[in-house]
Amino acid sequence: MGWRRGAVVRDAQGHYRLPDCDAHTAAAARLGGASSLLSAALAHGWPVKLPPEVPQVVVARGRNVGVRRAGVELRWAAVSRAELAAGVTEPVRTVLDCARHLPFDAALAVADSALRAGVPRTDLLLACQRSPRTGRSRAFRVLELASPLAANPFESVLRAVLLEVPGACFEPQVWVGSVGRADLVDRQHRIVVEADSFEFHADSASLARDMERYNGFVAEDHRVLRFAWRHAMFGQDHVRAVVSVLLRPERRSARRCATCAAA
Repeated sequence: MGWRRGAVVRDAQGHYRLPDCDAHTAAAARLGGASSLLSAALAHGWPVKLPPEVPQVVVARGRNVGVRRAGVELRWAAVSRAELAAGVTEPVRTVLDCARHLPFDAALAVADSALRAGVPRTDLLLACQRSPRTGRSRAFRVLELASPLAANPFESVLRAVLLEVPGACFEPQVWVGSVGRADLVDRQHRIVVEADSFEFHADSASLARDMERYNGFVAEDHRVLRFAWRHAMFGQDHVRAVVSVLLRPERRSARRCATCAAA
């Protein structure tokens, strides 16, 4: 038989996979469930804040998985036949599950990625209205603030952090004067926040171009802040503190724009 020759691997009764199948798919097959949350987002090809430490799997309520659950983050919930056959939760459900169960920054990164990939926002909002009440308000907040304009999870996470700063209202990919698009802009307070990645500053020419770009933002009467990936992922208190300092003199009179009213 093929699985005995190594062409196909048998994980459990009735469940087979190719030998080079990734750990997330293999775990879902072994447990007779479907990849969920961040594992599902990755299966759909969506970039995420950080990959899960272990595969995340959902199985049908009442299913006994015994010792096979070792090394897996497991949830019990309703799972459709189509999801079990595909081995992954469907796209709309994946976004909603992440929005309901993950921290806000990780959930926003998934929602932004899904919108960029073409998942309709209306489908997400309608499904959220029909979702269980537990976690629904969290999900609605994520969906209302999600944007397909965010270039990557780095920018999504940085925006999520900035949305927690009182008085701030940062939007992704805003055109500033004649300079170009900035990663994040608070139009009211004229603050530009750039998500600086080392890979885009690997040579002197690219560094010089970005210096000219940042100087252009300043010439357009904007204050410019630059944060690295490690700030967004592991130094969020620092990010909030720096932005709060810039807003402090005018905090009393600041009004939040409609875009961030739900934050």
